[in-house]
Amino acid sequence: MSYRLQSSSIIINTRLGFTYSPKHSSLLPRFTPRAWFRCCRSQIGMDGDDASKACEVVIGDSELLDRKIAAIRSAGPKKLQVIVDFDRTLTRYSIDGQPGQSSHGLLQQGNPEYDAKRQQLYEYYHPLEFSATIPIEEKTRLMEEWWGKTHTLLIEGGLTYDAIKQSVANARIAFREGVVELFKFLEERDIPVLIFSAGLADIIEEVLRQKLHRSFKNVKVVSNQMVFDSDGCLVSFKGKTIHSLNKNEHALDMAAPLHDQLGDIDGPTDSSALVKKRTNVLLLGDHIGDLGMSDGLNYETRISVGFLNDNIENSLDGYRKSFDIVYLNDAPMWGVVELASQLCPAGGG
Repeated sequence: MSYRLQSSSIIINTRLGFTYSPKHSSLLPRFTPRAWFRCCRSQIGMDGDDASKACEVVIGDSELLDRKIAAIRSAGPKKLQVIVDFDRTLTRYSIDGQPGQSSHGLLQQGNPEYDAKRQQLYEYYHPLEFSATIPIEEKTRLMEEWWGKTHTLLIEGGLTYDAIKQSVANARIAFREGVVELFKFLEERDIPVLIFSAGLADIIEEVLRQKLHRSFKNVKVVSNQMVFDSDGCLVSFKGKTIHSLNKNEHALDMAAPLHDQLGDIDGPTDSSALVKKRTNVLLLGDHIGDLGMSDGLNYETRISVGFLNDNIENSLDGYRKSFDIVYLNDAPMWGVVELASQLCPAGGG
């Protein structure tokens, strides 16, 4: 069932887990599919009370999205993988009215001098990362330089794993509602989830450990991995550096199975080679640049979901043209759980 909105040529489908609220139809600008919906849990068999949250969703081309859903559904779960950004995609943008911290920004290594040095690097390189005038080759070199200097400071400053655990415990970071249910749904169907991050895998794993209190055998973190000595002190980094400009499936061979760190007894569900053979993709990100996470994969069908958390009016048009589905205002993950249930229905092959 679907509703055709009179002020738009786009169809918003209730099968994606939304219920259209007619009283908000005045919010729909011409030719921009934008409406308020309720993210429903009851339709996907989730436990808990009836406390659904209102969220705003934008679909740029519903007919194209319908075709993609049908194609992925027809191919079955064995052809599907999920690629997801970590910071402000899996995690919330705002917590109790304050900006949530990123997995990299929360780190306090217990050495104020080196914390200050890392902050100085951030203030110098961060504007260069988003400069529109620096050629991509030069920008890539600068990012490698930034990440390399930062990693050196972490080693020289005596970072310990205990400092990571304490930093996460003190951090203002939380997952969107529905993330656990999404991971559980995908795990039950042996669908791999690749968390791509230019940050630090050990911090991401610690956030998952402390905030979710469980692990998932189908989840891998593709990020920079630390090496600690027997005393828990950082001594080196493993493999090639992953930074903001090479965070994609070319880096897949560096993925560490999450269960190895979190103590699951089950073996890995997919090797890197087998994951690359899964040519249908559900991609989740909060920046248009996150669409590049599927670079290096010769995919057949990709459905992209964007979370636009801030500067909405200025960024909405670009997000709508880039992502198949856009959630606004720090939305929960329930709509994505429902989408996954449509891609992999009960009894599907």
